[in-house]
Amino acid sequence: MAKPETTSAAAIYAEKTYVEHSDSAGSTSSNHDVNEALQFSPKQERKLRHRVDWRLIPALGLMYGVSLMDRKNVSNAYIAGCVYLLSTWYTRYEVARRYSIFYLIGSLASALSGILAYGIMQMEGASGIRGWRWIFIIEGVITVAFAIIGYLLIVRFPDQERDRPSFKFLNTNECTFIIDKLNRDRADVHTEPFNLKKFLRPALDFEIWGFALIFFCTTTITYSFAFFLPIVLRDNIGFSVAASQCLVAPPYVLSAILMYATSWVGDRYRTRAPIIILNTIISLVGLPLMGFHPSPTARYIGAFIGVAGANANIPAIMAYQANNIRGQWKRAFCSATLTGLGGVGGIAGSLIFRSQDAPGYYWGFVGTIVCNIVIIVTCVVLSGVFWQRNKKAAKGELVIEGNVDFRYTL
Repeated sequence: MAKPETTSAAAIYAEKTYVEHSDSAGSTSSNHDVNEALQFSPKQERKLRHRVDWRLIPALGLMYGVSLMDRKNVSNAYIAGCVYLLSTWYTRYEVARRYSIFYLIGSLASALSGILAYGIMQMEGASGIRGWRWIFIIEGVITVAFAIIGYLLIVRFPDQERDRPSFKFLNTNECTFIIDKLNRDRADVHTEPFNLKKFLRPALDFEIWGFALIFFCTTTITYSFAFFLPIVLRDNIGFSVAASQCLVAPPYVLSAILMYATSWVGDRYRTRAPIIILNTIISLVGLPLMGFHPSPTARYIGAFIGVAGANANIPAIMAYQANNIRGQWKRAFCSATLTGLGGVGGIAGSLIFRSQDAPGYYWGFVGTIVCNIVIIVTCVVLSGVFWQRNKKAAKGELVIEGNVDFRYTL
């Protein structure tokens, strides 16, 4: 069977977008402007991409870190919203590194919250206020301050940004260039009015629930560490209360390194599932070491490895999902499923290390190990299905996600 014409869909869509903008804006944007926008050199494109990076990622990451400090589970909704915003600004093979930087900024800020809380506790009795109350007061002030900063820095979606440019950000031609690049990548930049049928249609796609299951298992592990790592360090390994609060931070430094390194590899070689499986295996090495080794030193090393592998998977899973869906409302529905099952993972993570299992927490470690096994099995199944569909699409027997050019990322 002859392969259908594949170059026209994105091009026609992009041209339609330009024409609509030209008509609605009353003609400040001409065809000459569009042509000029499409002639960015690679150096100019890198500079433009870095401007978007510096405008979005630090602010979102710091706001996420602050949200993690005092309401761990609610931040799932925040992270899904941030990922939805980031995915509208980057192509499919630019997102993993951006997700990793965003998430590691938040994670490191959250990890330092233990040290911050310990420092604030030293204000016990100041102005007649208990130390634990000072924690809520000071962290609340920090949250409000970063909310104001975020309000000033965060920008709209690219097509909205082109029509109403933010202060000292991108001009019309630069926004048009980004929109054209995104349309050539997946042809779904243009915003559409809300349609309940389009929003709910992805509920019938089994891969959506596969992504959500992977995220649920991962958040169960990461939230169990976020909630209980200081307690496990104290009860299972034998550190003092002060040491347990402070020694939570170093494992997240290793997480940051592994997170960015694996995300870079994933973007560079355009692969997703193998990265998730690699991180999961790393976590699977660390968890038994942390839970069952007789040496306290080995158990703390296991904490480094287990925390690193689990947290490195958060941006990897987001990229896996973002690369394999297309369309505004499918992306919105997927964000909702991640938020929902990620929240359930937060609930599970809060229950998995039970006080009655102290000091060994045997069943907590078994539970997190099982979650990692489920992640690997689900990734293998999803990638097998995606490979089969790509094979059919290459033969012209299947159109994936409504676009003849679209292929799943394995």
